Amino acid sequence: MSVTTITPVKNGAAYIAEAIESARAQPEVGEILVIDDGSTDGTQTIVRRFADPRVRLLANAATGVSAARNTGARAATGDWLVFLDADDRLRPGAVAALLAVAGTAVEAIAVYGDYNRIDRDGRAIGVRGAFRARAKPSGRILERLATGNFIVNGGVMIVRAAAFTKSGGFDETLRLCEDWHCWCKLAALGDIRYAGVHVLDYRVHEANTMTPTTRSPADYLPAAARVFADPGVVAGLPADRLPELRSAAETHLWTYAATQAIRFHRYGRALSYVAQALARSPRATPRVMLRIGIALLGA
Repeated sequence: MSVTTITPVKNGAAYIAEAIESARAQPEVGEILVIDDGSTDGTQTIVRRFADPRVRLLANAATGVSAARNTGARAATGDWLVFLDADDRLRPGAVAALLAVAGTAVEAIAVYGDYNRIDRDGRAIGVRGAFRARAKPSGRILERLATGNFIVNGGVMIVRAAAFTKSGGFDETLRLCEDWHCWCKLAALGDIRYAGVHVLDYRVHEANTMTPTTRSPADYLPAAARVFADPGVVAGLPADRLPELRSAAETHLWTYAATQAIRFHRYGRALSYVAQALARSPRATPRVMLRIGIALLGA
């Protein structure tokens, strides 16, 4: 089973070499595609320095991360795809661990693992590892996934290339949470299995697309509208529960915004978002407060 990593990048000179090296360290990866989306900071020069024939630099017309990922997927030759962000890094043995689960679940169209957070200098932060034993959904996960993105990041997952193509790929009109929408489309097609192993170091820094310095729930909510307007996704959900599931998804996004604000010490903003989440869904109070508590612990 051949694997292609796909890394979109724009002005990622600070971290792109580390991301590529982490992919090169995976023996199962036969192709490392870096899709440059109009960098002006020397990113292309760094990528071209790699003599490894597996590393290929492609150009995207500065049309965004979703378009860059789709460009990479069209060019990929692997049976499986990994969407690795330019500031993250795969853990040693990550791809082998995911493929091992795929080999025992031949019907699975994707397998996802877990991650730990690192800071801008690559140091581990938070206590997420302490929660590794908790179960995550596995199999037909669409109904659960439609209420919130627990997969989180494409770097924790291998996806069958054929299934990704069938799903239609990433929606290039969505600015944020486009990955959640894509994972829902995949989940509507078949089984997605969980491998409870640490496969990715997810870098948290203030240049992240999803940081709360400039983001608010209003930026994330269009993705919920898109998920619940997608015919393929909706067809896989119980019709009588659609309003309930959408409400849960929107509450999840308000809570997510609060947890991100906490991680960057913007507590007033976090409190406002929590209040909005609870006002929309009082029944979700235990779940919302659990997530806030976990964020305060640094997980």
